[in-house]
Amino acid sequence: MVGTILVIVVLVYVGLCAFFYFFQHLFFFRPEILSSNFTYQYPFPFEELNFDVEEGGKINAIHFKVPNSRGVIYYLKGNSRSIKGWGKFAKDFLSNGYDFFMMDYRGFGKSRGKRTQATLFSDAQYLYKWLAGQYDEKSIVVVGRSLGSGIAARVASWNNPRLLVLDSPYFSFYFNIRRYLFFMPLRWLIRYDLSTDQYLKTVKCPVHIIHGTHDRLISFHQSELLRDLYPDKVTLHPIEDGHHNDLPDFPEYFELLYDVLYVGPKQMETIKTPV
Repeated sequence: MVGTILVIVVLVYVGLCAFFYFFQHLFFFRPEILSSNFTYQYPFPFEELNFDVEEGGKINAIHFKVPNSRGVIYYLKGNSRSIKGWGKFAKDFLSNGYDFFMMDYRGFGKSRGKRTQATLFSDAQYLYKWLAGQYDEKSIVVVGRSLGSGIAARVASWNNPRLLVLDSPYFSFYFNIRRYLFFMPLRWLIRYDLSTDQYLKTVKCPVHIIHGTHDRLISFHQSELLRDLYPDKVTLHPIEDGHHNDLPDFPEYFELLYDVLYVGPKQMETIKTPV
């Protein structure tokens, strides 16, 4: 009897591990799929762009411009929906005098193709290089939000943007998921281990992190760990009482964006948050 119960427990456990391995994308990504003829509507002038990328992928993007811009924001979004809704965040950066560029990952919106960690990185890098052909690289600010924070850190580590801004980042995908699936051998199962902590090691530009202190999805502590790993390059800006999805509800969020986007590398220490 005991042996039978043990066998059942083992089979259930192995089944859970197998299910997670093959279907983890269902947990990590919540895309909104749009038809190719869908028409975006925003209150600001923009251009819709399409890029053919490796392995037959197609990336759809939007590009907002302002007169006499200070540069461009390359925004790597979170894991839900599409740029149809995420485009609203352009106003937060256009109002600071920057152009704004955002893409949909494969399988989101009008973007098509097989999505893997490798293609997430290669697509993001391809579009960064396209932007670098349109702007002086020192006027490019890479911004990563939630899921996009790890991708943004990876892109910044390969290039030389002016700034890297991480909004509610994770220490690593593994670190964050381990809190929920601690009973699984995640090192062998996870196919999306975006290691922000490792990517920041080779980032050469100043890094600014904005994070709500009451974030329950990606804990504020993870940003503290990133700051403590690289105190010479990372500035942490806490939003007191902020959660994961409500930072724009706080006036200080926009004050921080203004300070971060207008600060130069030599001025970074003047706004550095005390450790």
